[in-house]
Amino acid sequence: MGLEKYLVKDFISQSDSQDKETVYSGVSQRVFFGLSEAAAITKKMWIWVLLGVGLGAFIHNYIPQEMIHSAISKTGFFSVPIAVALGVPMYGSCAAIVLVAVVLFNKGVPLGTALAFMMAVVALSLPEAIMLRRAMRLQLILIFFGVIAAAIIITGYVFNLLQLSILSSSL
Repeated sequence: MGLEKYLVKDFISQSDSQDKETVYSGVSQRVFFGLSEAAAITKKMWIWVLLGVGLGAFIHNYIPQEMIHSAISKTGFFSVPIAVALGVPMYGSCAAIVLVAVVLFNKGVPLGTALAFMMAVVALSLPEAIMLRRAMRLQLILIFFGVIAAAIIITGYVFNLLQLSILSSSL
């Protein structure tokens, strides 16, 4: 697809230089290599990780869930894209966000909208994008977000239509 040009150059040069297979004589050499690689990655990424986790913690602790629910439930047809937009700045684990989606669904948010919100939190996390900024240029991150957001929105609308057709056929 030709998107390699949007990777940060020092990550590309490192991967090109490491194409040769390295042979280790023992476990201690492997452990030392692993620790030195982990230290090098941590030195390059620590600020981005700190910013990403800090932003996620701020949003998680200071934006109430009720505000998200009220914004989603009052928007009608545009609830799916709004749910995706609200999910992007959040940072959550897959297991935790499923419970949030179930609560939203039980409180009357359409199934597709709740699923779109859940998928956006997991797949389009802004804190993770901040961390990826060290390895990718902004253009590649925007392409990724655009493709995934479009797929999530389509999935949300499909599930909302399925839910509507099932409810109308059961009446």
